[in-house]
Amino acid sequence: MPFQKSHKFGFTSDEPMDKDPVCFKVKLGVKAKLKAVPNWQERLRECVDRLIAGQRESDG
Repeated sequence: MPFQKSHKFGFTSDEPMDKDPVCFKVKLGVKAKLKAVPNWQERLRECVDRLIAGQRESDG
């Protein structure tokens, strides 16, 4: 079954996203546990934003 364009399901955002993902290795078992967390991708993006904001504050 081919992927249908303009479908109603899948990721959508009002903010533009980088086309290249950020990838990093985690300890064994973390990937499965992370994927079990509801809305894990958006929550992880928020954590990354806070991490970056905290780094800017400590640099300034």
